[in-house]
Amino acid sequence: MKMNLPNKLTVLRIILVPIFFLLCMLEFPGHLLAACAVFGAAAFTDWLDGNIARSQGLVTNLGKFLDPIADKVLTTAAFIALLMEVSGGHRWLWAWCLMLIMSREFVVATVRMMAAGGGEVVAADIWGKVKTVMQYIVVIFMFVMLDAVSILGLLLQTDLSLWHDIVVWVGDLFMVVTTVATVISGVRYTRQNWHFIKED
Repeated sequence: MKMNLPNKLTVLRIILVPIFFLLCMLEFPGHLLAACAVFGAAAFTDWLDGNIARSQGLVTNLGKFLDPIADKVLTTAAFIALLMEVSGGHRWLWAWCLMLIMSREFVVATVRMMAAGGGEVVAADIWGKVKTVMQYIVVIFMFVMLDAVSILGLLLQTDLSLWHDIVVWVGDLFMVVTTVATVISGVRYTRQNWHFIKED
């Protein structure tokens, strides 16, 4: 099956995920910034494929199916990587937030499968896009700031643990807000598509 450009960009986003995750796992100065660059490129394809598809009339069922999958794979990999970067009570908070985010994704994926069983492909609404953008912002902020503090500490040969803690606390706040938006988007999506779930 021949894919159009937006769908190829979506597939590229999926291909970039293991490269991003590998950079997160490797330990070298600036590895999070390198991973963030790959993440940013992948996030850019999300914006680009949607714009091209809408402006050129290339919206397809394959695109509606692949696009949210690519988003979920990318953001899930990023949150798992960040969960490994935080510690103590912060890790508990991020773990709970990740659990809620993944629960939302499973619910939405189930609704999509039920809709597909009825021959329909349900695209994400504006709230789905908002939560995705917010998740991208959290990831980019955390990766850039954590690595910036680490690199600055190495260059200055000084302890910047206080600044590291401040970055994590701000990240905690962003993560909680993002999780709330994610849950709201899931509730709205489920309510709007409840007719695929309820019995006749």
